[in-house]
Amino acid sequence: MDTGILDREFKALVDAHPRAMMLATQEPRIVYVNRAFQQVTGYDADTVVGEKPSVLSSGYHGRDFYRSMWRQLSTENRWEGLVWNQRSNGEIYPQWLTIYGVEVNESQCYVGTFMDVGDLAAMDEKLASLAYYDVLTRLPNRHLFQAFLESRTGQQDHSPAHFSVLYLDLDFFKEVNDLHGHAKGDELLVQVAQRLHSVLRKGDVLARLSGDEFAAIIEVDSMAGTEAFCERILNAFKEPFVVNDEPHYISLSIGASLFPLHADEDRSLLEKADQAMYSAKRMGRFRYQIFNPDINRKLLYEETIGQYLSRSIVESHHEFSVVYQPHYMLESGEVTGLEALVRWHHPVLGPVPPSDFIPIAEKRGWIAELTTVVLQNIQVHLKESTFRLPMGIRLAINVSARHMLDDGFVSEITRMRRYTDQLNWELELEITETSLVHFNDQLSLKLASLQEQGIRIAIDDFGTGYSSLAYLQSLPVNVLKIDRSFVARLNQQQADITLVRAILAMAHALNLEVVAEGVENEPQRLILCQLDCKHGQGFLFAKPQRWSEQLFHALDMDQ
Repeated sequence: MDTGILDREFKALVDAHPRAMMLATQEPRIVYVNRAFQQVTGYDADTVVGEKPSVLSSGYHGRDFYRSMWRQLSTENRWEGLVWNQRSNGEIYPQWLTIYGVEVNESQCYVGTFMDVGDLAAMDEKLASLAYYDVLTRLPNRHLFQAFLESRTGQQDHSPAHFSVLYLDLDFFKEVNDLHGHAKGDELLVQVAQRLHSVLRKGDVLARLSGDEFAAIIEVDSMAGTEAFCERILNAFKEPFVVNDEPHYISLSIGASLFPLHADEDRSLLEKADQAMYSAKRMGRFRYQIFNPDINRKLLYEETIGQYLSRSIVESHHEFSVVYQPHYMLESGEVTGLEALVRWHHPVLGPVPPSDFIPIAEKRGWIAELTTVVLQNIQVHLKESTFRLPMGIRLAINVSARHMLDDGFVSEITRMRRYTDQLNWELELEITETSLVHFNDQLSLKLASLQEQGIRIAIDDFGTGYSSLAYLQSLPVNVLKIDRSFVARLNQQQADITLVRAILAMAHALNLEVVAEGVENEPQRLILCQLDCKHGQGFLFAKPQRWSEQLFHALDMDQ
């Protein structure tokens, strides 16, 4: 096309446009560029007019990229996306390019408009920048970041083979907003963005995805390089942020995925970095985690259980059942008590181990509802028994220390005690030792109130947590249950015999009863008897089983 036939009005209009513009023929050949084009690219009109648009190419994009572009142009007459091009001085930079077909003087042409999305400060079009940049932090937004990432993964044949995607999430930022207001929260986010940007290097990309979530593309060539970079970021956050002369300590959790080790596709890389970040939070926060397929499988499994469990607790109580494991006198084989244990059989998952679903129920705040289901099952068994129940049995129920602090806990347990009182049984509540991290005066008063009603208090899994005389003397405790891990090694290691002997001596001095958990063979039973441990439970005697008369049958220890 002869550029002379472009009228003055057209040229004036194009030259006044704030975005860089280029007009090309179908061949394609460049026939006109405006002033913004020359400012962004560094090429003057005389250099590029008559050349192919590929004169601007960085070499980052392969043939498939351009084939796809021209295919879309031929079918939709429009293409839009991120392109890495090269300035006249050789610098590679990102353009947000829009191409559309137009007819100029009865000739079919293409107009390309673009802006340098790597230089927000140079933009005059504030409204246009909103589509690609976060207004608060002035960082690329999720839309632009994904375009950067898509373009970066498409460069694998023409660029260094390795880079990492980081997913960064501030820890407990919601509490900052709730306590100090959104204005202060916004100022903190701006400072966070600035500090993150100060750690990154030229060529790295930082974006704000949403809220308190950020992401970055960092140029590294190894796993060690990614780990070192994450450490640099964490170290940068050890210093406080100052807003209105007031210091605020903000931590963050980081997840990382490596290209092409973990994925070679943009969305998958970001998803895996997100999953790794979630894992970092689960492991304590203010740390980083490189994507690990094994950890990811565990998280997905836990998430699946969590989704099904919430629905089952609300809608499908029939999926839960209670089994019982007897406690025995180790010398005589007489049954002294039962421990009630919850089981869950889901129609899709099948039987789910209690060790899998109970921690999730507690973590997600469903343990109170689950305990209620357990109590309802027990009450049905006691009420509808078709056989004569012996007197003097202790019924042990596992409860959460957190649940015990709920307002309705005491009244719920009091109703359960009425059932056991009618049978001349004793009700016993078992609390795991590790849960006593929540021990406080309120819990002590709650336990004392229950004990005054005749309810026994047992510390489960004793020896695995704090094992402190201080809380044993402070809490109203009746029973210690020695953890099965110590019992399992009784006939193998002298150190465990010594430890069990010490626990028994301490318990006897405090007038506490002791039950040994996990007794699985005769040598273990004999050693426990020699150590003067009176009570035990385990597979040597009986596995957890359904409610039946068999639960109360004594064992013959002489056989």
